[in-house]
Amino acid sequence: MNIQEVIVVEGKDDTVAIKRAVGADTIETNGSAISSETLRRIVHAQEKRGVIVFTDPDYPGRRIRAIIEEHVPMAKHAFLAKEKTIAKNGKGLGIEHASDEDIRHALEAVYTPMAEERPVEITLEDLIDARLIAHPSAKARRTELGEALNIGYTNGKQLHKRLHVFGITKQQFIDAVQALTQEDRT
Repeated sequence: MNIQEVIVVEGKDDTVAIKRAVGADTIETNGSAISSETLRRIVHAQEKRGVIVFTDPDYPGRRIRAIIEEHVPMAKHAFLAKEKTIAKNGKGLGIEHASDEDIRHALEAVYTPMAEERPVEITLEDLIDARLIAHPSAKARRTELGEALNIGYTNGKQLHKRLHVFGITKQQFIDAVQALTQEDRT
């Protein structure tokens, strides 16, 4: 599997894991304090080949993703669930610990933000009704929903925005929530 876009990762170990799983070029942010030079390289890569942001499912990874989204709003995004990125010894978390198969699957399920404005299909009331916000099990349900839709983990406010930005339809949302509800019953 060869990837046309340049994949933005956090560090050297992530680059090694990506190159082990697929044919791709990477840009490393070297931490959550992205330099202006690195941002310029990411913007340039987006103009020439496109960019896929593929950061760790933790706070620094989400921070890097947010900074890049601000500067490169049309960057594509790949996500991996936290449990797929935990080191074998349990001490560490990151893309570098994911299996080649999980990396390939995440890159096959890349999301591209929508370019044109469109009405918001999924409302905050929908999130409340689905027990994704303002409910004791909301965090766990958001984690499962993020994995099911390949949009990563978010808090309640971020979930509403991410569903809209990535063009998740009301039907896709309903189907994913119904699957969660089925799992709750078993």
